Amino acid sequence: MKERVSFLAFLKNGVIDNNPTFVQLLGMCPTLATSTSLLNALGMGAAATFVLICSNLVISLLRKIIPQKVRIAAYIVIIAGFVTMIDLLMQAFVPALSNSLGLFIPLIVVNCIILARAESYASKNKPLPSALDGLTMGIGFTLALSCVATVREILGSGTILGFELFGGVAPLTLFALPAGGFLVLGFFIALVQFLKDRKGGEK
Repeated sequence: MKERVSFLAFLKNGVIDNNPTFVQLLGMCPTLATSTSLLNALGMGAAATFVLICSNLVISLLRKIIPQKVRIAAYIVIIAGFVTMIDLLMQAFVPALSNSLGLFIPLIVVNCIILARAESYASKNKPLPSALDGLTMGIGFTLALSCVATVREILGSGTILGFELFGGVAPLTLFALPAGGFLVLGFFIALVQFLKDRKGGEK
């Protein structure tokens, strides 16, 4: 029972209280660039979650060995190893998704979310909680990407996961463009902040 409560606390922190995209405002570049379709968002979220879990785990295991002066460089090397793994796996098993995401998979190496969790959590905590932190932060990132991508794909392309929704009705192509991405992301950030403030006011 204790482990379940702990997992729920981690999940609440990663998805709601400290959502990396909607609350911490990290990873804006991949959020805007890969949220044009829900499939891309899910692929990017899964790749980032894999890297978060593995890098957090390894960095936590090595936290007492890595010299303080070179810790950031060491973190980047560890993260780069796992990014290379997921990049090659995607090229081998889901080449279409890999081509669609393009350069944004290798750029996970310098994703602020992953470096932030390595520095602020994994380097200071034990392996299991660190892996759990990576998992729940990854879920929060994937959920945020998926919310933005769902709205953008429906309004900007008139489809969801490639299936046409509105027949011959012309979509609002603005939402498929970067400007539309900023609008949708800003709306979700404002909504989350409003709900958090309202909850705080009730308390």
